[in-house]
Amino acid sequence: MKIYHSSTRPLRLLVFGFLSLIFIGACLLELPFAYNGDLPWLSAFFTSTSAVTVTGLSVTDTANYTTFGQSVIMILIQTGGLGFMTLAIAAMMSIGVRISLGNQQIAYEALGIVPLHLIGSTVRLVILFALSFELIAVVVLTLHWVGDLGFQRALYESIFYAISAFNNAGFALNSNSLTPFADDITVNFTIMALIILGGLGFTVLIDITKNRHWSKFNLNTRLILIATLVLNVGAFLVFFIMETHNPTTLENVSLQEQLLSSLFQAVTARTAGFNSIDISQMTDADTMVMMFLMLIGGGSLSTASGIKIGTLIVLIMATISYIKRKDSVTIFHYTISSDQIQRAIALFCISLCLIFVSLVILLMIERKHAFLDVIFEVISALGTVGLSRGLTGDLSPLGEIVIMFMMFIGRLGPLTIAYVIALPMHSKVRYPSTTIHIG
Repeated sequence: MKIYHSSTRPLRLLVFGFLSLIFIGACLLELPFAYNGDLPWLSAFFTSTSAVTVTGLSVTDTANYTTFGQSVIMILIQTGGLGFMTLAIAAMMSIGVRISLGNQQIAYEALGIVPLHLIGSTVRLVILFALSFELIAVVVLTLHWVGDLGFQRALYESIFYAISAFNNAGFALNSNSLTPFADDITVNFTIMALIILGGLGFTVLIDITKNRHWSKFNLNTRLILIATLVLNVGAFLVFFIMETHNPTTLENVSLQEQLLSSLFQAVTARTAGFNSIDISQMTDADTMVMMFLMLIGGGSLSTASGIKIGTLIVLIMATISYIKRKDSVTIFHYTISSDQIQRAIALFCISLCLIFVSLVILLMIERKHAFLDVIFEVISALGTVGLSRGLTGDLSPLGEIVIMFMMFIGRLGPLTIAYVIALPMHSKVRYPSTTIHIG
């Protein structure tokens, strides 16, 4: 006997909500006063999708949009980064509207593993963290740029970059991203701080704020902090060692710029999408490392995407436990449930399948581009990173649609899409076990 239920309804509403945002954003970008010139509808949808999914890939230069158009992009980034349901719940609470059980369930799916009775307080903290960090960055960057740009322009660019960085979007106001600031300590560390804070995850930030001591942090917080440090430091060392001997990137610049650029690319590779050096000129080894970082992404309930740090940790610990022939998967004297292990494996496998299928399609239709450039673009889109080796602007219309699909899937999460498509069911029938030869 099979029992069906309607638990996918909130997920379907989330998908519909994101699609609606993308459609509205594209329509606004198509307005005659949003872009300097003629903007094809497909390009408008591509930009809107990239902004809502906080990716940063773009077939048009952001500088070509008017102030109105860039403001639309900012709003789409903020809405997509925090999640439209988060903002909707916050708006309802601000005007005293009671949040129904159905809306709480939708918010639960949007916010991740947060108890239903804590949805309201969590949403408030999410908004507070986002606005506070962005405001601090705006003040710092405005004061830093005001001498060169004037107050009005400095304030505008500061707001744009603060929103783009905290939401791990990677949109910049010029085609060279942040390469003009490659040796600027203030800009680099401000943007990196926003990227890291946005990528840690709001549950981690809430835990840090409430407990304020390492020994009191929950296991998830400690694991995310340790993994973030290891990934950033490890990537920094690899990039610094390899790129300082690369004449097309960092060999001929100052030591300060070498250190800043190596650290910046290590931080931004996990879904932020900014770059301070020419990504297409990096060594193949560093490109592979960057693709690995893009696939991982940030923490759960964050503005970052990817398979998430927690998934990587579960997969590693499950592998170690199997090698050691342990009966259960444990970490720091805690047991990881079989459901979490299955979820991590499913997420990883679905992500690899999506990458493979998209890669094959793009290799068939984008034949003039190198294999490394194509797979880099695919992983960047799925991880909603926004880094590119120059392929984005040369994509065919069909290629743009493939990348748009990957960005959309990457932001919602492959498992979310799988849940929406597959009707869940439970069966009371139990079948005999069998053995399938592996390895």
